[in-house]
Amino acid sequence: MSFQAYLDKIEEKTGLTPRELVELARGRGFEGPSTKAGAVCDWLKDDYGLGRGHAMALVYVIKNGATIGDKHVGSTGVHRDESNTLWLDGKASKPTG
Repeated sequence: MSFQAYLDKIEEKTGLTPRELVELARGRGFEGPSTKAGAVCDWLKDDYGLGRGHAMALVYVIKNGATIGDKHVGSTGVHRDESNTLWLDGKASKPTG
């Protein structure tokens, strides 16, 4: 599953875009590199029923922003992403092409 696919699935499961969840996380004091993954995972599990894998994808965005490494960008296989910039504003508003 690509990184973007994890974020899209989070939106399906929670009804909130990744950006909305990042804003909620900031409101709880979860922001930047010093954020503790366990605390975020517990919150996402308790409030939204997210499993660890999906929660960790969001932890990455909370800690590092929407840019990911180029390792899987343009590659083949299940982990490939189209871009090194993740779309956080919801699947319905994602530009195509």
